[in-house]
Amino acid sequence: MILARFLGPRVWFVVAALLAAAVLVPVATLVLPPDSAFAIPPYVVPLIGKYVCYALLALALDLVWGHVGILSLGHGAFFALGGYAMGMHLMRQIGPRGVYGNPVLPDFMVFLNYQELPWFWLGFDQFWFAALMVVLVPGLLAFVFGYFAFRSRVTGVYLSIITQAMTYALLLAFFRNDMGLGGNNGLTDFKELLGQPLSAPQTRAGLFSASCVALALGVLLVGWITRSKLGKLMVAVRDAESRTRFIGWRPERVKLFAFTVSAVMAGIAGALYVPQVGIINPGEFAPVNSIEVVVWAAVGGRGTILGPILGALLVNTGKTIFTAAAPEFWLFVLGGLFVFVTLFLPRGIVGTIDHGWKGLGARRASRQAEKGIAAPAPALANPAE
Repeated sequence: MILARFLGPRVWFVVAALLAAAVLVPVATLVLPPDSAFAIPPYVVPLIGKYVCYALLALALDLVWGHVGILSLGHGAFFALGGYAMGMHLMRQIGPRGVYGNPVLPDFMVFLNYQELPWFWLGFDQFWFAALMVVLVPGLLAFVFGYFAFRSRVTGVYLSIITQAMTYALLLAFFRNDMGLGGNNGLTDFKELLGQPLSAPQTRAGLFSASCVALALGVLLVGWITRSKLGKLMVAVRDAESRTRFIGWRPERVKLFAFTVSAVMAGIAGALYVPQVGIINPGEFAPVNSIEVVVWAAVGGRGTILGPILGALLVNTGKTIFTAAAPEFWLFVLGGLFVFVTLFLPRGIVGTIDHGWKGLGARRASRQAEKGIAAPAPALANPAE
């Protein structure tokens, strides 16, 4: 009960909705007959699961942007690194079923005349090791990058620029064939995960449920952090960093903590994304991908927990529908959407609703107070009677 009051009803509503979806969607695709009005075709499940992974990525960005004021344009890098870690495990699981039949080397390594497996591929045949790398690699990169950036007191647009530069540098590096990660083709042709074929409807449903559970845990984590004393300190750093430093706190440590946790969440989102879409390539490092994440959070409403999730789901659903009709105009639509939100909905959808609701409550309280003042005082009883 104390935890429920601490996190607030919105967090628990989102968690309950996600856990319900984790159960109902697999039931709708595996149990219900195909001719049922509530049945979901198996090919739709990975698409919805991809949106859920995007929602977790948007939530990760919102932790640093909405609550600490760090506008990162490089979260696509952490997402892609988590995806590559999972992709390397999935490639090791192919074994002799590849085109060239090599039990150890992936097909692209055989094609490029690799004689042995590179050292950094060792251990990825084990799921636990891959899961550890999904968390460790993005987290370590964020920690090292953030340590030097925040220690140097790089803030504002300059920090945004160097995060985007980091992403672009990784894009160029991963495009190289001698990196040993598939070059511009990336990693694909995955067969199975934990012994289950990825193309099976049961596996797709399981991955969707895992994505929903991961997002629910992310919501609980962000809700707990932002409503704790640390969360109040994060807001203080966001709104008045110099004053926070003046009274004895170390803003760079607060930023580093939030940035590292956010990167780990983004890496987990990427790891869940890859087996559902079936490919990971350097295109995931593209700067435009990181900018899109900013748009999702801005549309939904940063700093609201629910907003980034809603924004990711709405924008990506619109993207799927719009790109089917006019794919060449999507970036213009995305840019126009961001400008519209900036000018007319600066708080985003959820933030605007919250602001309007609070304003309505304040006006209602004001009217009640005025009525109380205007009401005549009750007549006092005559003590002589």
